[in-house]
Amino acid sequence: MEVASVADQKEAGMIFRGWGWLKAFPGKIISKVVEFARKTKKLGQDDPRRIIHSLKVGLAITLVSMFYYFEPLYDGFGVSAMWAVLTVVVVFEFSVGATLSKGFNRGLATFLAGTLGFGAHHLAILSGEKAEPILLGLFVFLLAAMMTFVRFFPRMKAKYDYGVLVFILTFCLISVSGYRDDEVLEMAHKRVSTILLGGFAALLVCIVICPVWAGNDLHNLVANNIEQLASFLEGFGPEYFNTSEDVESNNTLLEGYKSVLHSKQTEESLANFARWEPCHGQFRFGHPWKHYLKIGSLTRKCAYRIEALHGYLNTKNQTSQEIRSKIQDESIKVSSESVKALKELAMAIETMITPSAATLHITKSKIAAKNLKLMLNADLCKETDLLEVIPAVTMASLLVDVVSCSEKIAESVHELASLAKFKSVKPEVAARKPSLQKMQSYSSVNVSQSHHVITVE
Repeated sequence: MEVASVADQKEAGMIFRGWGWLKAFPGKIISKVVEFARKTKKLGQDDPRRIIHSLKVGLAITLVSMFYYFEPLYDGFGVSAMWAVLTVVVVFEFSVGATLSKGFNRGLATFLAGTLGFGAHHLAILSGEKAEPILLGLFVFLLAAMMTFVRFFPRMKAKYDYGVLVFILTFCLISVSGYRDDEVLEMAHKRVSTILLGGFAALLVCIVICPVWAGNDLHNLVANNIEQLASFLEGFGPEYFNTSEDVESNNTLLEGYKSVLHSKQTEESLANFARWEPCHGQFRFGHPWKHYLKIGSLTRKCAYRIEALHGYLNTKNQTSQEIRSKIQDESIKVSSESVKALKELAMAIETMITPSAATLHITKSKIAAKNLKLMLNADLCKETDLLEVIPAVTMASLLVDVVSCSEKIAESVHELASLAKFKSVKPEVAARKPSLQKMQSYSSVNVSQSHHVITVE
C-alpha cells in the first residue's frame, strides 16, 4: 500500500507539473513574440537602410522571376531561367560595392568557365569514345586543383575568392554534364545569359534605388572612430581627478572607444568593396581608399593605449589626492588639447576639409606632455612611497603616448587630405581693419565744424 501511495504521489506530481507547463506555455509564446518584435523594431531603428535593402531584394527577385511567368521568355531560356533568380539571391548585397564585386566575379567566372568547359568537352569528343571520360576527369581534376590553390594567394582571396569558387562550380557542371548531354553549347549559352541578366537586374536595382555606398560607410566609420578616442579623453580627466558632476554621461563617453578595437575586419571589408564603386558624391575615381586602412590602424593603436588608460580609473583610489593634484593641471591640459586635435581631425575627414587647426593643438599637447614629463622627473620621483607614485606615473606616461599616437594620426590625415584633394579653408582674420567706406566718412567731415570735447571720468 505504501509503495502504491508513493507511485500515486509521483504520478500526481507529474500531472501537476505538466498542467502547470501547459498553463504557462501561452504566456511564454507571447513573451517570445513580444521579444522578437522588440528586437526587430530596434534592428530597423538602428539602420533604416536595412528595411529598404530587404524591399530592394524582393523587387529584384520579382523582376527576374518574370522569366518563368511570361511564356516567350520561358520558351527562350527554359529551366535555365532559374539561374537568374539564384544569381540575384547570391549577388545582391547591402552595399553597391559588394554587389558590384560579387556580380563581376560571378559574371566573369561564369563566362570563362563556360568557355573552357565547352572547349574541354570538344577536345574530349575528339579524343575518342573510350578516352572521353578519362580526359574530362583529368580536366576537372587539373582545373579544380589549380584554382583551389590560387585561392590561397592573399590578393586573390580578398578580391576574387567568390569568382574562383563560381569558376570551379560552373566548369564542373558544364564539362561533367556535357558527357551525357550533347547540347553543351546551348546549355552553356543559356546559363551564362541568365546569370548575366540576373546580375544586371541586381546591379540596376541596387544602384538606382536608394544606393548604399561602402566608401561612404568607410569614410564615416574612420571619422567616427577618431571621434570616439576624443570622447574618451574628454571624459577621462574629470573622471580620474574627481571633477565630473554628471556620472552617467561621463560613463557613456568612456565606453565608446571599445568599438574602435574591433573595427579592423569591417574597415578592410568596406575598403575592398569601395574600390569597386564608381564615382559618387565627393568621392572621385581613384579615391585613396587604402589610406583609410592606415588611419584605421593608427587609430586602433591609440585605442589600445586608451584601453590601458581606462584600467587606471579603477586604481585612482590607490593614489593619494596630494599626488594626483600635482599632475592634475598638466594632465588635463594634455587631454584637452588632444581632444581638440582629434575632434578637428574627425571633422576634417567627415567634411573633407584640410585640418588647419589640428597642427596647433598637437603642438600645444606636445608642450603640455613635455611639461608633464618634467614634472614627473622633478617632483613625483622624489616621493618615498613608490607604490602610490607608480600608478600616477604610469597613467601620465600613457597620456604622453596618446599624444604621440595623435600626432601620427594627424600626419596620416594630412596625407589623406593631400591624396584626396580635400578643400582648404583659410582661417578668418580675428581683428579686421575699419572698412574703406567708414574711413572715407571720417575724412569727409567738415573741418570748419565746431569741435566738442567730452571728458569721461
